Amino acid sequence: MPEPAQAANDESGDILLEVRNLKKYFPIEKGFFRSVQGYVKAVDDVSFTIREGETFGLVGESGSGKTTLGRCIVRAIESTDGQIFFRLPDGESVDLASLEKSDLRNVRKYFHMIFQDPYSSLDPRMSVLEIIAEPIRNNKLLSESRQIQDRVRELMDKVGLDIQHLNRYPHAFSGGQRQRIGIARSLAPSPSLIVCDEAVSALDVSIQAQILNLLEDLQEEFNLTFLFIAHDLSVVEHISDRVGVMYVGKLVELADTESLFSNPRHPYSEALLSAVPTTDPEVKMDRIILTGEVANPADPPSGCYFHPRCRYAQDICAQETPPWKEISARHFAACHFAEELELRGVGPER
Repeated sequence: MPEPAQAANDESGDILLEVRNLKKYFPIEKGFFRSVQGYVKAVDDVSFTIREGETFGLVGESGSGKTTLGRCIVRAIESTDGQIFFRLPDGESVDLASLEKSDLRNVRKYFHMIFQDPYSSLDPRMSVLEIIAEPIRNNKLLSESRQIQDRVRELMDKVGLDIQHLNRYPHAFSGGQRQRIGIARSLAPSPSLIVCDEAVSALDVSIQAQILNLLEDLQEEFNLTFLFIAHDLSVVEHISDRVGVMYVGKLVELADTESLFSNPRHPYSEALLSAVPTTDPEVKMDRIILTGEVANPADPPSGCYFHPRCRYAQDICAQETPPWKEISARHFAACHFAEELELRGVGPER
């Protein structure tokens, strides 16, 4: 797959993260000797970039590879192939995918992850003080206990937690408060990039809004860059500057948020957007019901992975992999008939 995101990023702002042809294949082992019989292509040749200070949304159905991609970027799991270029504060660019563990440890403080489950991601045996202080101590950012405690108190105040609860344990907090603890922990080493993996999906709707507003305030104050992984398109539309759509491990569309939500250029994006509920009686929604099952990443169909479910599919879709091309300014899609879809005016009437 070419590197389309470079062209999509011809805008103001330095590129903080550039993912090139990233792949993550999980081997399928069978038999007594555990011989490899095939691979699950969880992330299959994905490329994009994220500018400094930007929120890049990543959407798709469960199993599309979003979380695996995020974990590969922060090296929580090892990628199979590809490059992940990350710009350090001094301007140097390093390939996270190829760094040795000793070198990776020195740059980990510049990127962090907020996890989906605000409870299981926190050690129940550690107090709030210990949880937030852990990345500070691990990265040797501060040495004196008083300095560390002052830093933890400052972070708790930033995320809206009562500093009197410094010595409480995770079980004593609500789901929203636990997620605030996770956010404070991610801010502790002063990172440039934060990967939010379904950071609000486990929370009540009212709490989701509070956390989203908090993330936006923190982004402005600390000049943070977010990779925001979610399946809730209304949340992604609210917080993201650009959006990438994934299907069975592949990036199928990438565009500015307004452009993608008003004029999707891939049939899969069109179907996803048609399912977004609206409270506006003036908005007409034409719900698209996809037939068939999501493609098996261990045995994907030939040509376009989406063609068995696509209502626009033709013979070429089953025979040839669609090229990644720019349909309009900074709007990319992998579809043989993206231009024809544009003429048809696909997408919800907003």
